[in-house]
Amino acid sequence: MKITITFISSFLLFKASFAQRGEVIVIKDPLIDSLIAKRSEVYKAPGEVKIGKPIVSSYGYRVQVFYGSDRREVFNQQARFKSLYPKFNTYLIYKEPNYYIRVGDFRTRLEAQRLMNEIRSAFPTLFIFREKINAPQLDTTTTDDQR
Repeated sequence: MKITITFISSFLLFKASFAQRGEVIVIKDPLIDSLIAKRSEVYKAPGEVKIGKPIVSSYGYRVQVFYGSDRREVFNQQARFKSLYPKFNTYLIYKEPNYYIRVGDFRTRLEAQRLMNEIRSAFPTLFIFREKINAPQLDTTTTDDQR
C-alpha cells in the first residue's frame, strides 16, 4: 500500500513539473531601454569618460518660501521667486491639502540662513527644513587670489 501511494505521488509530482512550461512575453515601453542606457552612461566606471555628472543626494537644508492650497497662487509665487533669484533651484512639494515651495540645496544651515536674510523682504514667511538635497558640485578651481 505504501509503495503504491509513493509511486502515485511521485508520478503526480513528475507530471506537475512538466506541466508548468510555457512562454513569457514581456510588453514594455521602449523608453525604458533608453532610460537604462542613459543611467548606465551616467554611472560609468571611474576610468571611463562621463557625459553628465550624476546627482548625489545627501542631507542638507532648504528654505521654504511659500505654502498654500491654491495651486495657481503657488505657481505664481514659484515663478516670482525664479525671476528674482534664478540661480537657486525650486522644489514644489504637495502634501494634501497644501503645496510647499522650497528652494536651494544647502550643505549647511548657515548657508540657508544667509538666503533667508537676503530674501526676507520679498518672502516674509520663511522656514528652514533639513531634508535630502541634490548635493551641489564643489568648486575645486583655485584662482591666484585664493592662493
